[in-house]
Parts: sequence; C-alpha cells; structure tokens
Amino acid sequence: MYIEHLAIWCKDLEAMKGFYSKYFNARSNARYHNPQNLFSSYFLSFEKGPRLELMQMPGIPDNLNDVLAQFSGLIHFAVSVGSEDAVNAITEQLRKDGIRIVGEPRKTGDGYYESAVLDPEGNRIEITI
Repeated sequence: MYIEHLAIWCKDLEAMKGFYSKYFNARSNARYHNPQNLFSSYFLSFEKGPRLELMQMPGIPDNLNDVLAQFSGLIHFAVSVGSEDAVNAITEQLRKDGIRIVGEPRKTGDGYYESAVLDPEGNRIEITI
C-alpha cells in the first residue's frame, strides 16, 4: 500500500497550481470541471511520490484553524528537494518572492534538514532533503 494522493480545497485554484509548479516542479493535468456542482480540480504530479489534488467548489467553508499554531489533524506535508543547498535556495527564493517562511532552514533533533513555508492559502509545507 502507499499514499496515492493528498487533496487541498482551494480558494484560488490557478494561483495554487502556479505556486506548486513554479517552486516544486509540479506537472499538472488539464483542469477538470463539473458544471453541475461547479467542482474543479487539478492533479499535480512530482518526480516521485504521491500526487497533490487541488480542488475548488463554491460553498466550501474557510479553515478556522490558526495556520501558525499546531492543531489536531493533517498539519503539513514535506517536499524533498534533494540537498541542503536546494532547501536553502528554494527557501530564499520563496522569501524573495514574498512567501511566508515559518521555519528557517535548520537541522532538526531527529536528523532532518528542513525549512517550513506557507503556500498562498496557508498550508504548511516542509522543504527537506
């Protein structure tokens, strides 16, 4: 068994697709749209690992959690970029482009090298080796 994909409800589907494509080399399928319920989605694929489904539909309520606080449930996902230098470079590019950095690049107590950022809609992403 394996995780096939993760999904995120989005307010701005195109901006989210652009973010993951630009910074994490995600490749997108064609936009799916169901005119009956106004549901739209993209599946983003990466070099390896699970896909990311970005979804949008009217009536989905905002997340009421504080994105800077920890809470129960899915809190982040990690994107492996291959090296400490790549973690640093991508983090600095994100900072330069105005993306919120919530964890500076560092070696963790359990041996990871990572930074943490928020995507355009406040989802936490760890950038790791």
